[in-house]
Amino acid sequence: MTSTSTPPAGDVLDLLDGLIGRARRAGADAADAVLFDSASLSLSQRLGQPERLERSESGDLGLRVFVGRRQAIVSTSDRSPAMLAELVDRAVSMARVVPEDPFCGIAGPEQIATSWQDMDCCDPAEPSSEEMIAQARIAEETALSIAGVTNSEGADASWSRSTIAIAASNGFAGSYAVSRRSLSVSVLAGTGTGMERDYGFDSKVYAADLRSAEDIGREAGEKAVRRLNPRKVKSCRVPVVYDPRVSRGILGHLTGAISGPSITRGTSFLKDRMGEVIFPETVNIIDDPFVRRGLRSRPFDAEGLPVVRRNLIENGRLTTWLLDLRSSRQLGLAPTGHASRGTSGPPGPAPSNVTMAPGSRTPEAIIGEIDEGLYITELMGSGVNGVTGDYSRGASGFWIEKGRIAYPVSEITVAGNLKDMFLNLEPASDLELRYGMDAPTIRIDGMTIAGM
Repeated sequence: MTSTSTPPAGDVLDLLDGLIGRARRAGADAADAVLFDSASLSLSQRLGQPERLERSESGDLGLRVFVGRRQAIVSTSDRSPAMLAELVDRAVSMARVVPEDPFCGIAGPEQIATSWQDMDCCDPAEPSSEEMIAQARIAEETALSIAGVTNSEGADASWSRSTIAIAASNGFAGSYAVSRRSLSVSVLAGTGTGMERDYGFDSKVYAADLRSAEDIGREAGEKAVRRLNPRKVKSCRVPVVYDPRVSRGILGHLTGAISGPSITRGTSFLKDRMGEVIFPETVNIIDDPFVRRGLRSRPFDAEGLPVVRRNLIENGRLTTWLLDLRSSRQLGLAPTGHASRGTSGPPGPAPSNVTMAPGSRTPEAIIGEIDEGLYITELMGSGVNGVTGDYSRGASGFWIEKGRIAYPVSEITVAGNLKDMFLNLEPASDLELRYGMDAPTIRIDGMTIAGM
């Protein structure tokens, strides 16, 4: 492995502080700035032949200025003195003419984070292209060695590292670095019109924590073969079990429904449910920005506010919205430290590491008492209505008969309403942290299956 350097945190923060100072002198009442310096390496190969090898480095900077209750945002990748001077002039000129927003503005000095933890979210070593090519080759070769696998859609390996810096005229200044390593492979089993596809994947902050290329390849091959000769099922109403690869989608539907802008616009099916029980009392869902080496960990939010570990769902009860400063002001509530942003747009709320706490029963136990049901391993489409909670997704997986996985099934639609699905949900005991938003196997009773 080789090591690459990033700009010292002090140099980056000095650059942002100087930019904010210029904006104040040009007439801005307040300002903040965000900077991203990134490097990445990615490659793909198929059937042992390289298809793509790319390395990129980028630097983006965004400035947000406020004149009264008006704000403007400009961004650039050019950090020359002339461009930065033009950036400031353009931003302040824009802010003077845009409509007022009574809820915009940076945090007060008493709100900002003044200290934070190091979550060890950046691997200092950069992999060589040769190492990544070898990993992709091993993953693909392992998958192709599984009996029944007949072709490959390719293997991909990637690495990235970014430095994020934020500063504001309220006195906040902070930076941190993040990295990610990923490896995936997708293969086909069977022949002709009876071919089935599946994949193996892993992503971690540190290379040392990544699953082995052999494990990822074996997962892809074995799962593809298991899907051969799928059957269709009749339309019915049965319990549905979500594999952990797809159960995390339930968390995405929840966090979208409790995001501040959805609540302020009245476009969430949970808009009137704060403080109410919306899951069984055995269900707890946690948002934790402090996970060591977590894929979505962060020491502070994108507005310089402190972050805290929160139970989004505590014993089945909804306890909080996800709020940035703007949505918190609209709702008359305290911000929750969930602001996220890029360089060319205003902040908006986003969760950190979200997990559904594991239940007490194993997946085998929650499947074992199902006479007929569906075990879902893949979902297609995005048929979820955030306003009503209506849920309809294409699905494939396996049919459950008399408490056991019986045979693969495909061309199914699974439907329900998220309000009912949440209330009829049971998590199993097999939670693994793999995606930054993770749930164990979950069972939901009373789902509608549309088949043949």
